[in-house]
Amino acid sequence: MTDTAAAAGLVDTRPQWFGHPAQLARLFTTEAMERFGYYGMRALLTLYLADHFLFNDTTTTSLYGGFTALVYLTPLVGGLLADRYLGSKRSVKFGAIVMACGYFILCFGGETAKPYAMIEGSRYEVTIDKSSGTEQQYVIANGEKLAIKGNEDGSVSLKRSDGSVARTVADGGFEANADRNPLFTMIMLIGLSAVTIGNGFFKPNISTMVGSLYAPGDRRRDAGFTIFYMGINLGSLGSQLACPFLADKYGWWAGFLLAAIGMTISWALIQFAGPKLAGYGEPPAQDKDRSLLIYTGAILAIPLVWFLFTNLLDAPPPVEGQGILGYIMGLPILGKVLFGTFLASVIGIPIWSFRVGNRAEFEMMLAAIVLIVFNVVFWTLFEQAGSSLTLFADRNTELEIFGLPISAGQTQFFNAFFIVALAPVFGKLWTTLGKRGLEPGIPVKFGIALMGVGFGFLLLVWGTSFAGPDFKVGIWWLAGLYLIHSMAELCISPVGLSMITKLSIARIVGMMMGVWFLSISCAQYVAGVVAQVASVDTVGGQVTNLKLSLDTYAGVFQTIGLISAGIGLFLLLLSPFLKRWMHGVN
Repeated sequence: MTDTAAAAGLVDTRPQWFGHPAQLARLFTTEAMERFGYYGMRALLTLYLADHFLFNDTTTTSLYGGFTALVYLTPLVGGLLADRYLGSKRSVKFGAIVMACGYFILCFGGETAKPYAMIEGSRYEVTIDKSSGTEQQYVIANGEKLAIKGNEDGSVSLKRSDGSVARTVADGGFEANADRNPLFTMIMLIGLSAVTIGNGFFKPNISTMVGSLYAPGDRRRDAGFTIFYMGINLGSLGSQLACPFLADKYGWWAGFLLAAIGMTISWALIQFAGPKLAGYGEPPAQDKDRSLLIYTGAILAIPLVWFLFTNLLDAPPPVEGQGILGYIMGLPILGKVLFGTFLASVIGIPIWSFRVGNRAEFEMMLAAIVLIVFNVVFWTLFEQAGSSLTLFADRNTELEIFGLPISAGQTQFFNAFFIVALAPVFGKLWTTLGKRGLEPGIPVKFGIALMGVGFGFLLLVWGTSFAGPDFKVGIWWLAGLYLIHSMAELCISPVGLSMITKLSIARIVGMMMGVWFLSISCAQYVAGVVAQVASVDTVGGQVTNLKLSLDTYAGVFQTIGLISAGIGLFLLLLSPFLKRWMHGVN
């Protein structure tokens, strides 16, 4: 029953599902299966790039960060096209089928790239021996099989079978690479491009359809979105276990195929909903149907996204000492667009607000912009889950739970599990504190979240001190990180969009929502840059010195953990000023 309906003594006569419109069930399952596909693919992607295509860590994390950045950027365009021309329902249908095609395309990866090494200008073939249970890389030099061992000073030792050193290559003289089939590399990038475009149509518009189920003032709206959010995490929980399992047992194609099947089911659920969703998400009134033109344009945009990905792969490393402006100008095209747009927004919007709004409006907008900037910091560190933390799990973690082996990709399921388990607890906690007038304000929640993500990394760093002689830590240290990060996520994620709508000047609420998603997109890109700092030398997708790998990850995680905790503490100290600027918004 809505507030308006209740005032009139009317009852919602539509079929109900747990006290909500029955249409929510169809949207819930559609979203759950879409997230099943996406998070299943995401659990594989970093390892697929590193272990199948044998990209180095820098390239792997750069491409991963660019992909996830575009995943959050394209919904800005998809939402606009749906509002003006397609309607939410047709946009979701189109996005679902394009994403499913993208996942199917990823199944065609061809043969694993063939590793080789350039040693002081000469090429040597690399072989990998897995017979001992651990992977050891060798080069064949003058008919002799020499084990590759990375050293802490950056040099590389080539060792004979008796352990003696046949040759030491100075830092910079050893370069690992791989022969990749250009066709299958292109196919992989086309698959990611299709997923990116399809997601732009799907992601924003299914949420819009959920909102359309409730009349203005209906008190069930927030609860409905909470149920919908549970669908996201339930879908991702299952796929982050199943897709890596199939990839390990049968090959990468099997993991991506399961993601594609999940996405196809999502498409079928919305495509064949029939009368269940009649009247919801319909296109707006217009003089001409432009759907075919938009669909064609979206398909033609796939090569554009492919170009952005290839530009990322070909981008030279940044030059030290050139300053922030020089750094931005040296970024790939995607980086320039993201940072340029974001900087223009966070500087220009407060100036515009000062000129056109009153003092209260200006201060509220300023508070929103400040929190958006802190939001970038949070998601930059939180999103290490799909890149540096997955590589850490693969290289320096004992992948076993209660005696049962798991894969590195499956460790990402911890976050979804903890969110599903803890979301009701946090919901009850905020409600109880709110009734007693003790619920923390939005800036305090943001500060707690930032400190939490920092403490998660510091916990894992502590765990590295207990690593065994194989330089691997127990998986429960990684699980502990995900537990703390999930609790931090529950402090910041549910309040962000609500905060934007409450603090923004009415005439630019839509623009501010765009800036919010742009901040997350920037965070995804920066997350890839941060993950590059934790890069270690690999040959054939495997590190040559596990101790050096462990020390590198521990050093980087300690640095970002301390920085995040410090930034969170700073925000807590700043929160009284932000609260004053928010003029009563909670």
